[in-house]
Amino acid sequence: MIINRFEFIDRTHINPQTLEVWLQEEWLLPNAASTDMEFSDIDVARAALILDLKERLGVNDEGVGVILHLVDQVHGLRQFAASLMSTTSDEAIGKVGSSQL
Repeated sequence: MIINRFEFIDRTHINPQTLEVWLQEEWLLPNAASTDMEFSDIDVARAALILDLKERLGVNDEGVGVILHLVDQVHGLRQFAASLMSTTSDEAIGKVGSSQL
């Protein structure tokens, strides 16, 4: 689901100044292709994580940046592993199919 800046602020319960800081820190990277920023459900979940880190766990801004970077790396590695597994299984299926000919 795609929402605009105002809906994002309403759903995450953060103030506009906080959103601006998070955008400057690049903790959130909404789709800026349209005239107004568009946020996804992933952005909302990421905002919840940031709030959790800062308010509940007491992580400072530098720590939040490091944690988000690590989360992004893990996500990227998971995507890479999934694509590698898909490619490997497709090749295995192709080999089995061609050996039956």
